[in-house]
Amino acid sequence: MNPIPKSALLLALAGLIPFLWGAASVLHPALANFGAQNFGPLFTGTYLSLTYGTVILSFMSGVLWGFATRAEGAQAGVGYGLSVIPALWAFFMVNGDPGNAAINLLAGFVGLLLLDWQFWKQGLAPLWWMRLRVILTGVVVACLLVPVLTGK
Repeated sequence: MNPIPKSALLLALAGLIPFLWGAASVLHPALANFGAQNFGPLFTGTYLSLTYGTVILSFMSGVLWGFATRAEGAQAGVGYGLSVIPALWAFFMVNGDPGNAAINLLAGFVGLLLLDWQFWKQGLAPLWWMRLRVILTGVVVACLLVPVLTGK
């Protein structure tokens, strides 16, 4: 079993901080007040989770595009086409009512995990990729459930 490289794991876990902070500041008003006073209101709560999640889905489109470059012929063409779906999903589906936007963003991350699996299954992603992505997706989905379930 190939271990997840430490640098990739540490950076990926650090990338969860905005999701965790967004969820925590929805659940705990004192954290939201602290965040709003020290970082500004855009860096707390559901707004942070939705904005950062949109950025990450777009970033992951780029990662998948990179995997597609390892393919050839029709497989590459399909890979390029699939790789743009997360960014387009974020652009078109994460807007309007924050509750609905959070549901759509959550669905986007679940869909991304399916795309990750497809690229991994084809041997285009590193062997350790799915172990990392399942961990990250689990945390992101849990964090995005907070605004969905609280209505905040």
